[in-house]
Amino acid sequence: MFAVMLGVLSFASTATAIAAEPDRPNIILIMADDIGVDGLGVYGGTGYATPNLDRLAAEGLRFDHAYAQPLCTNTRLQLMTGLHNNRNWIAFGILDPGAKTIGHFMAEAGYTSCIAGKWQLQSYERPTDPLADQLRGIGMHPKDAGFDHYSLFHSLHTEDKGSRFADPTYLQDGELVHKPGSYGPDEWVDYINAFIEREKDGPFFVYYPMALPHGPMVPTPLSKDWADPAKRLDSDNLYFKDMVEYMDVCVGRIVDHVDELGLGENTLILFYSDNGTDQRHTSQTISGPVRGGKGLTTAAGTHVPAIARWIGTVKPGVSDTLVDSTDFIPTLLEAAGQPGVAFNGLDGHSFYGELIGATGVSKPREWIYSYYDPRPGMGKDRFRLHVSARDCRWKLYDDGRLFDTKADRLEQQPILPEDDTAESKAVRERLARVLVSQMVD
Repeated sequence: MFAVMLGVLSFASTATAIAAEPDRPNIILIMADDIGVDGLGVYGGTGYATPNLDRLAAEGLRFDHAYAQPLCTNTRLQLMTGLHNNRNWIAFGILDPGAKTIGHFMAEAGYTSCIAGKWQLQSYERPTDPLADQLRGIGMHPKDAGFDHYSLFHSLHTEDKGSRFADPTYLQDGELVHKPGSYGPDEWVDYINAFIEREKDGPFFVYYPMALPHGPMVPTPLSKDWADPAKRLDSDNLYFKDMVEYMDVCVGRIVDHVDELGLGENTLILFYSDNGTDQRHTSQTISGPVRGGKGLTTAAGTHVPAIARWIGTVKPGVSDTLVDSTDFIPTLLEAAGQPGVAFNGLDGHSFYGELIGATGVSKPREWIYSYYDPRPGMGKDRFRLHVSARDCRWKLYDDGRLFDTKADRLEQQPILPEDDTAESKAVRERLARVLVSQMVD
């Protein structure tokens, strides 16, 4: 239907130099696994205690219009490459081994780097799965991702991944490690904090793709059942609250370590999430209960927290700027003093100007494009392709459905072309041009 719309528009970002830019900072990017805005107190959540993230937001900039893809691999690929999924997708749990990643970009910018947490980008299908002969082991190994150091869960085949929580198994700098009696997230925070201390003279880059609070829902070291080792792998949705709160503890440990080393004024800390809260969980908020929507293209599956802190540079406040997972590479490269690289062939827009309160650094994002189709992949046959474009209020799918997400957060009342007002007609035409512009031959 879009072939008859107006011609393709170019929304390419531009970057211009400004005076008195801050020195390039150390950068820490933390991405939670399965938490929407409903999970954080600073966004109105009341069901879980998140004092460290709330403090991070109070000391930094909170983005109220940050979005992700509805599932983890989809978002992780976009963040790792700066490209939309229609340009980087092979299969669920697979990153093209020839892709240029955020690790490669930051290495070229002169940063020493480490990644710790969850990988799940090298191999996903089990030996007996229908596509195993085509997909097993075809993704990117952590050693090839551009990072100087790594400590990662699910780095190899799915059936060999072990536990990410109690008694964890992970690949650390080429060595497969199993730690009975320990807890995976603690291991990764320890690894990150040791790296920060070694590299405190900078510049360093840390990427922490967290395992929390993704299932299985099991006790954390702060759960009362943790005292009994026999119960540490018992799964129960009741542990989700403990896991969200331990996610917050992990973030707090890293932020506190940065501050204890006196690096707060020279370190940009970013927090984000890969998708909304799992559908098994209903979170309490100041607006009432909110059911998670992981896997869904509505706000319940895609509206995620995004927080940035850089003491003395990022002014505390709230931003309505749109943020997408493709935006992190351009933003980090601009912070690293490489704006020309930041916009070379990538789909993301830098929001660095919003961070430092400057105009003219980069063009603000006016829309977000989403190509969501997690197939092929083990257990992903139930999903279907969804293509959409949105701004802060309106969202248009390629089948013609338009939603006013401010009034209809869960997209239950589509506005069809025959029902358009003058306003919705103009919005439809504008977002339709975006969809046409993003088509890949």
